Parts: sequence; C-alpha cells; structure tokens
Amino acid sequence: MTALTKYQKLECTGLWRDAPDAQRREVVVNFGEASLTMSDPRSELALSHWSLPAVERMNPGEMPALYAPGPEADETLELDDPDMIAALETVHDALVSALPRPGRLRNSVLGGLTVLVLGLGIFWMPGALVTHTASVVPPATRAEIGRMALADMIRLTGLPCSEPLGARAAERLTARIFGPKAAPLLILPDGVSPSAHLPDGRILLSQSLLERQDGPEAVAGFALEEAARIDAVDPLIPLLQHAGTAATFRLLTTGALPEDAVEGYAEHMLRDTPEPPAEDLLLARFEAAQISSTPFAFARDPSGESVLGLIEADPFRGASPSPVLTDGDWVSLQGICLD
Repeated sequence: MTALTKYQKLECTGLWRDAPDAQRREVVVNFGEASLTMSDPRSELALSHWSLPAVERMNPGEMPALYAPGPEADETLELDDPDMIAALETVHDALVSALPRPGRLRNSVLGGLTVLVLGLGIFWMPGALVTHTASVVPPATRAEIGRMALADMIRLTGLPCSEPLGARAAERLTARIFGPKAAPLLILPDGVSPSAHLPDGRILLSQSLLERQDGPEAVAGFALEEAARIDAVDPLIPLLQHAGTAATFRLLTTGALPEDAVEGYAEHMLRDTPEPPAEDLLLARFEAAQISSTPFAFARDPSGESVLGLIEADPFRGASPSPVLTDGDWVSLQGICLD
C-alpha cells in the first residue's frame, strides 16, 4: 500500500481562501490519487484542484494546519481534521524521502533518472501520473494533441463536414449553446454515434444524429451531454491512458506527445460506450444554456422511462425560452455534409 492509496476516499471539511484578501469559505476537501479537491458543500461543484506533490504546509506544528499549493500561491486551506493532516504529511514525507541526498548520485546522471522514475512508479503510477500531467498541460499543447486525435479519427470517420451554409449554422448553434468564444461543433459524416469529444474539448456530432431529429433542441442536448462528460472527467485523461506511461512521462518532461502515441485512439474511443453524466450535472448545463431538456430526453429514449428525471426536472418545462436555431439555420445544419 503506497502513501497515496492508503488514504483513498478520505474527505473532510476545511476553510478555503482563493486570494489573500478574499473571505474564507467552508469547502469539502477530497484526497484523491494525485490531487486535493476543494468543492462547494451545497452544489458539490469543484472550486479548486491542487496537485498533491505541490501541497506545502505553511505553519508546521501549529493548528489549524495551513496549506497552500506552492510557496508563491495565493490560495490557502485551513484544516483541523487529524486524518487529512496525517495523509498530507505522510505523502509529503514520502516525496521528500524519494529525493536524492547531497553527495549521492553525484557522478551518475542515469542513477538520478532511475530514482526519479522509481519515485513516479511508487507514488504516481499509473493513474496519478496521467491525472497530474493532464492538469499541467498548457492550452496550446492540449490543442495540438486534439489536432493529432482528430487526424487519427478522420481515418475512420472522414473529414468534418464543411458545406459553407451548414458550417455557419454550426457556428451559430455553438454560440447559442456555449457562447461566442467556444470552438465550433464538428459534424462528422460517419463513425461517431451520436456524439464524442476530443482531448482539447471540441465536441463531435454525427451527421446521422442531425438527420434523425425534428429540430435543433435535441441536437443541442447531445452537445450539452458531451460538455457534461468533459466537466466530469478531463478529456485529456483517456487519451493519455491510451498513450501509456512512457508517452505520458515524455509529455510531462518535454511538453510534447509522440505522434504515434495517439494511433488507434479513435478505434478505442468510438468502440467504447461512454457513461452517461450525472443527471444533476447535465440539468445544470441545460439550465445555463437556456435550453429545454425534454426534447433531448425523448431523443435519447422515446419511451421516456430511462430519462424521466430529465423530463420531470426540465428547467424550462419542455419549451426553451428562446429558439435554439432559426428554421433556415436548422435546414442548413442538416445539409452540412452535402457536397
């Protein structure tokens, strides 16, 4: 049992401050594989994620214990739960003990790398290394990895549809759902059923999905469902799990993922059936987008039996406050894959 796995599922309350001049607020603190997560106790939405190796105690020996995600960080967390404090101290001691002592390995670079890799193997592998790497990848690198994943997928699905009027309609639908700065939805002619997303967060919809629906509300719902999945799990994590430990370690240390690391990821992603997101998370997405959840629910299950919660808790009682698309844009969107 490693220092990390010993304390899995540990949870307590604490006082979190996101800036030195901000008011402290009560949060639920969860100890995970590689991170400490602070969540709002009412909405259960995550407010902050700290990498475990970066967590530092700012007042050793004093109570309540005061922690920060690094010496220059603005955030702080006060804890008085003895089990959580013991968990953080145990992980800190374990990480410190893995560091080379002065005078050792002085003449052996290879030995130093071996210690580092062994340390990762003990404390981070397999899931924690992936989680930590995903949390520190900058947006530009994430976008490049998304491009690589899309290139791998195009082998199976064909190029994204781009008929001009349909492409403009897709941009308008994206802006209606997610706001004007969101990356446009990509419509693929084959393979995706009915939706998916890339490691950079871009959402993919199938042409057949558009053809089966009577209006854009249900299509918007499938896009919101993918967004809720992205909220629940960082979309880079499944790709790094596919790429493997060596490729993930290379990304962490060099900032680049080998081109061949994504080969076959499309088959893996399109073959697997993704888990449905939590209903409350999905309904929150519908409410934020000002879109009724009922059309999506019946598109997902025409009987309504398995999606009763989405129908009964529809924030807009079956009717969106404003049109999702004009009739002309909806027709154009349905024809986006026409030559």
